[in-house]
Amino acid sequence: MGSFSIWHWLIVLVVVLLLFGRGKIPELMGDMAKGIKSFKKGMSDEEADDAKTVEHRNDEAVNSTKEKASKS
Repeated sequence: MGSFSIWHWLIVLVVVLLLFGRGKIPELMGDMAKGIKSFKKGMSDEEADDAKTVEHRNDEAVNSTKEKASKS
């Protein structure tokens, strides 16, 4: 009573196939895969931007100390 049998899952599968059709399910999965790829790409781009920002700040700190040393 607590778990579903194989027959329950087969009935659910048939209902899903009737509602969405055979062609719609792969299309939905493809859209989901594109979304996941886009999300991963956005996360890697964000990490690359963060790394560049940190490097830029380090360069500024080095340049400003060099300028102070040359002025003295």
